[in-house]
Amino acid sequence: MPYPNALIRSLAVLVVCFAQLRSTAQRYPDQVFVPNIKTVKLFKYGDPFAYPIIALNSSDRLELHFDDLDANIKSYYYTIELCDADWKPALMSFLDYARGFTNVRITTYRNSSVALTRYVHYQASFPDRDLAPTRAGNYVLKVFLNGDSSKMIISRRFLVVDQKIAISAQIQQPFNPEIFRSHQLIHVAINTPAVNVVYPNQIRVFVLQNNRWDNCLHDLTPSLMRNAYYEFNVENQIVMPGGKEWRWLDLRSFRLLSDRVSRQENTNTANELFVKQEYPRPGQRYMYFKDNNGMFISETSEGLNPYWQGDYAKVHFSFQPNEKLPYEGKDLSIFGEMTNYGNGDGAKLQWNESTQSYETILFLKQGYYDYIYALKDPNDPTRKFTSDITEGDSWETENRYTVLIYYRELGGRYDQLLGIAFLNSMLNRPGQ
Repeated sequence: MPYPNALIRSLAVLVVCFAQLRSTAQRYPDQVFVPNIKTVKLFKYGDPFAYPIIALNSSDRLELHFDDLDANIKSYYYTIELCDADWKPALMSFLDYARGFTNVRITTYRNSSVALTRYVHYQASFPDRDLAPTRAGNYVLKVFLNGDSSKMIISRRFLVVDQKIAISAQIQQPFNPEIFRSHQLIHVAINTPAVNVVYPNQIRVFVLQNNRWDNCLHDLTPSLMRNAYYEFNVENQIVMPGGKEWRWLDLRSFRLLSDRVSRQENTNTANELFVKQEYPRPGQRYMYFKDNNGMFISETSEGLNPYWQGDYAKVHFSFQPNEKLPYEGKDLSIFGEMTNYGNGDGAKLQWNESTQSYETILFLKQGYYDYIYALKDPNDPTRKFTSDITEGDSWETENRYTVLIYYRELGGRYDQLLGIAFLNSMLNRPGQ
């Protein structure tokens, strides 16, 4: 009969669609799901520029901040979920990797004051007696409305480490003449006597550049193995483009404009700022200046507390390619923490034929922002962004690297994070 067959086909399609949505949501766990939520930050307590990493069973804590532009008090809750090294949910129950309540209400919030834009600022800190992770590994923090986990508004990654694997790492200049002036080689060596490694694939090495997951190096093959010692030093798999120092934008005041803002159109009801037109940088000679490696901070020079006294503005960006022609087959985006690394609202610029420029508008809170312009193939399912055409690459560039070492026991159901090391390309070079 056709009806049962059609029903079976429909159910199959629904199962496939659900699996794809679930896979996408887990592959890119840093998301904001509703447009009224802005300025999301998750960081180590007291340091807005620190990636959210805590040590297992320590006093380390994390801070979560976000604004709700609906400007009415709501009941937001959060929970955590353990994942493997690829950010897929671990096949374990909540009580196997956490203690406390499955859902915790966010009870610290405050209405905006002074600012023209009305919003409610929410914040929370954890782990605490209400909720804490009990295993080392990758976690996703999930924030949802009214205790209903299907009404998720925010998801953010954080890491819990149990340091049992010793790591030594160093930034070197590649030997390959084709990338000698543009890339950085990361030399990694680890010792694993504290864990029982039977097969080399029980160990997985990840290398992040400036806290980015979209272009992280992973599943690296050891170039040397000797007892519990593993060395990773292969140029064709552990090099990364150096990039350039990040562009910056000072929005700590909407009245006293920084030199990157050309003009303002502020009124009694709204703020509107126009950033000076920007251009590609590959042809420019490398010049060092201190940056925040793509991150932002909420700050204001006109109030006491930026979290609920900082105002918002429509900020206009314009980027003109050297040839005054659009990049064929590529999307151009503003890339950095302020746009959720190219995935936030307004991150993608639109081509304006009349001005021969890419343009977009971002709704930003007062603060200090780092960003670059990056290209992406819209048909690339990996969502990898590149900036060699828009920014250029230099071996000398200051970059922050994070080396993560995961270990899975034989028969284990998730990957334990047992080693972490931080490198700075300016400080960890040979001879320095």
